[in-house]
Amino acid sequence: MKGYYFITDTRLSRAGNANDVAQAVAAGVRVVQYREKEADTPAMIEEARILRRLCRGALFLINDRVEVALAVEADGVHLGQEDLHYSEARRLLGPGKIIGITVNTVAQAIEAAQLGADYLGVSPIFATRTKPDAGEPAGLALLREIRARVRLPLVAIGGITLDNAPAVIQAGADGLCAISAVVTKPDVRGAIAYFQRLFKDGYDAEG
Repeated sequence: MKGYYFITDTRLSRAGNANDVAQAVAAGVRVVQYREKEADTPAMIEEARILRRLCRGALFLINDRVEVALAVEADGVHLGQEDLHYSEARRLLGPGKIIGITVNTVAQAIEAAQLGADYLGVSPIFATRTKPDAGEPAGLALLREIRARVRLPLVAIGGITLDNAPAVIQAGADGLCAISAVVTKPDVRGAIAYFQRLFKDGYDAEG
């Protein structure tokens, strides 16, 4: 989960999800999450199959919709607190698939880790308009506390920009997503490269 974690957004995208995913993979992104809240299941499956083929060398996850993940043989799913419970998703997907869970509190993070989640999405770090139901921003304090209590990979989401991304990484994020800072740009690959460079600089600093 190290580096930039890419999430699609049909509403914000300038050139469409397929173009964005292709550019993200070209930028070295290793995890792509397909998130689509408005399309029906057949349309999601059709688009997911296209995106799945583009994810050469990158994990392809589906947000919320386990049935779509199964239909397109995705690498796994990402679940929110109001989505299908982890245990049911695991039963349907089997032991070999990835399941990430969004957490908004330390208690949720500990519970998700105990259940067996593969990674956690910590959200929202800062105020965001990308996901209207994201809730109140938790700031970096929550990220630091979860990092101290949980050993799973942590992906920070919500209101992240190039300006605040270094602080997010320093607070313990293994990965981060900044949707509007990327998919609204004419050069998606270039925008992602700026974020990727922050992680590379961090690795170099660690020797």
